[in-house]
Amino acid sequence: MKILALESSGLVASVAVWCDGCLTGEFSTNFKKTHSQTLLPMLDDLLKTLGMEPAEFDAIAVSAGPGSFTGLRIGSATAKGLGLALGLPIIEVPTVDGIAYNLFGTDRLICPLMDAKRQQVYTGLYTFEGDMFKVVTPQKAVDIHEIIGEINALGKPVVFTGDGVPVYKSVVVEECQVPFSFAPAHAAAQRAGAMASLAALYYKEGRTVSAGEHQPDYLRLSQAERELAAKRAGKAQ
Repeated sequence: MKILALESSGLVASVAVWCDGCLTGEFSTNFKKTHSQTLLPMLDDLLKTLGMEPAEFDAIAVSAGPGSFTGLRIGSATAKGLGLALGLPIIEVPTVDGIAYNLFGTDRLICPLMDAKRQQVYTGLYTFEGDMFKVVTPQKAVDIHEIIGEINALGKPVVFTGDGVPVYKSVVVEECQVPFSFAPAHAAAQRAGAMASLAALYYKEGRTVSAGEHQPDYLRLSQAERELAAKRAGKAQ
């Protein structure tokens, strides 16, 4: 089984190739360029490096959201276009799940934090039981204080990861009442390689959609949509 993975939900642009249980290639950048500038060239370079063609793959994995609205649209459009052209299914990997999977094997609770602005985070809670990946709390958009309260209630040691850690680190230090740590840089960002490995498990479970069915999961309205809804609510009063 061969999976092509695309990750563009945050600042990181990442592509990876997973073949029969082996991560055969992965390119990632975390630089101030738009994903429209980086994703397709990186994909082309990776396939050339590996001597592979898009038609060789069995499925395309994509970070399905949440995350940057623009980044998700670029990744989803790329996955959708390739899937339609090649007749391949899409494996939709929840962004927060993929970040948590970077920390495979830890005995701690895993809490990814993605900065969703306005004192909110995209987050969830995860753990490993042996080599089994368990979703304790599915990904969601909540106030940072709320997720820390959930962690305190569970009473288990936790490791925080994700691009929201630098933004909310002081809140974690002040409010977290259980032993906690922060993931190192190489395990704290979105990676297409980790997502591809998780996608392989989902593929075996039959968790795929057609390219035509695929849509990103934003978890909440965009700022423009929120402002429009507020204006309409104001006019209705």
